[in-house]
Amino acid sequence: MTNSRRPVSASNFYITDVIEPQDTRWMVALALRKILDKRELRPAKKHGNIPM
Repeated sequence: MTNSRRPVSASNFYITDVIEPQDTRWMVALALRKILDKRELRPAKKHGNIPM
């Protein structure tokens, strides 16, 4: 990405954080730890299968 497009990307929230190359591994590990226990909440089934 060119330097002229960075402010546009940041203003549109495409970029949420800028990290230094030496911090990349630590930041990825932190993000993975945060989503390790994340589960999708689904609504309960309202109807079962109808036998045919």
